Amino acid sequence: MNVSASEKRKRLRRQLHSDRVVRAPGIYDGYGARLVEQAGFDAVYMTGNGVSAALLGCPDVGLVDLTMISDHARRVARCVDIALICDADTGYGNVVNVARTVAEFEAAGVAAIHIEDQVSPKRCAQMAGARTVLDFDESVAKIAAAVAARIDPDFLVIARTDSAESLGLDEAIRRACAFSTAGADAVFLEIKANPDILAQVRLARDRVGVPLVVNMDTGGALRTLHADGLKAAGIDLAIYPALARGVFGQAMTEALTHLRDAGNIAGYVDRMFSPAQYNAALGLAEIEQWETRFSGPAVSGKLR
Repeated sequence: MNVSASEKRKRLRRQLHSDRVVRAPGIYDGYGARLVEQAGFDAVYMTGNGVSAALLGCPDVGLVDLTMISDHARRVARCVDIALICDADTGYGNVVNVARTVAEFEAAGVAAIHIEDQVSPKRCAQMAGARTVLDFDESVAKIAAAVAARIDPDFLVIARTDSAESLGLDEAIRRACAFSTAGADAVFLEIKANPDILAQVRLARDRVGVPLVVNMDTGGALRTLHADGLKAAGIDLAIYPALARGVFGQAMTEALTHLRDAGNIAGYVDRMFSPAQYNAALGLAEIEQWETRFSGPAVSGKLR
């Protein structure tokens, strides 16, 4: 890859403040990140839920730790020239742990992380039931610590609050405004689908004053919004966490069912990547060009 982590961060920061929404499809590995980049998107989102499924085969209930996800993020960030935005859960502890969380993700080449105000062990916000959150002061302190801990000023800290479901939208907006004051580069309000969700998003964006991140997998009216209307709806960064994990689950189940029932995959190959498509997605041609460049007697003579 040819773009430095610093440039990816600068570019994402500019895009968040532009008149065009940033859309970041969700992935959980390098293969998915490459496909997102090749499809023409400006950023890619690594979902903690998907990483828990991919690396542990477990639901998102706080089992993925900092070392596991930051190490995984390092490999994924290296795969692409677009910004990688990562789920950093609760920051994996108190303000001291948050400082290390920022250091690890920054060193991994990640462009942005979001830290939420759930208590540990956290649970995916899309699971049934309201999430229990930290008190106001502790939530704000963790974001202030994350901002102070970064070395690269362009590394983006996104502050997420899961308080809307349990404490109401007003409290969620109050927290978001405090996160902004504490230095957060963007805020992420986790709001579950309801008839007023579009009005709630617009209200939050008007009050907070920094870019707003919205989970487009929430459902309802959000899911039907066309990309051209996202900015007008108050959304600066739209993430789609369930895309890769949902597509994979559906497609793999269908393929396995076909193999089980048909006895072979002869009738299914037109619904799969060909070997050529697969190798192209992984950049085999670039590797072969590199090998050719540094092979042969002409190169050996220059190196003596």
